[in-house]
Amino acid sequence: MTSEWDVRAVLLDMDGTLLDTERVYFDSLVSALGAFGYTDDVETLCHAMVGLPAPDCEAMLIARYGDDFPLPAINEAFIARRDEILGAGLPLKRGALELLDALHGSVCPMAIVTSSSRRTADAHLTLAGIRSRFDHVLTRDDVTRGKPSPDLYLLAASRLGLNPEFCVAVEDSNHGVTSAHAAGTITIMVPDMVPPTDESRARCAAVVDDLGAVLEVLRTRGKLTRRSA
Repeated sequence: MTSEWDVRAVLLDMDGTLLDTERVYFDSLVSALGAFGYTDDVETLCHAMVGLPAPDCEAMLIARYGDDFPLPAINEAFIARRDEILGAGLPLKRGALELLDALHGSVCPMAIVTSSSRRTADAHLTLAGIRSRFDHVLTRDDVTRGKPSPDLYLLAASRLGLNPEFCVAVEDSNHGVTSAHAAGTITIMVPDMVPPTDESRARCAAVVDDLGAVLEVLRTRGKLTRRSA
């Protein structure tokens, strides 16, 4: 594990990777389900949704609870609880600003690659104070198939004019790792709420504790250095 990488861009997942939002989503959904009497092993179900696009999560809920599941009402309760929590602020994950500053300083192109909608991505990146740092924000609205399909990462690499093998992808979820690896990127996992599976570990070039460690890996193996603009 000492070979150098040819890194020409960094592709960053948003929720749970840059933004500390996965716990917010999880708690909001558990709360919404509980308000409608759905309490049986809901935490296991919600854990399985981490990293998936909203339509896939909705399909899982209907598959679990049946066609009579009150999806619109649950979504309304989820959004109300989510926005209530986020009203107190949207924190960044530890080391996020340092990583973004280093990438900017090294003139390394970067993009957001998220399962969220464009509306949510723009709103949350703005709320966190980092929207202006990204020229490229790829969302589930840009593809037919979201994560764990590789389509979003393939599109992100294409937008940057690169082959995926020259891109490092940073993910927090097993679904995200599946997507990034299938696209052919150099994949780094920073686990958030859900630990990596054995399959995810095998797919990753590195599994690290936080974004500060991602930066160190990029400096040692990707030879990330400050360059003149």
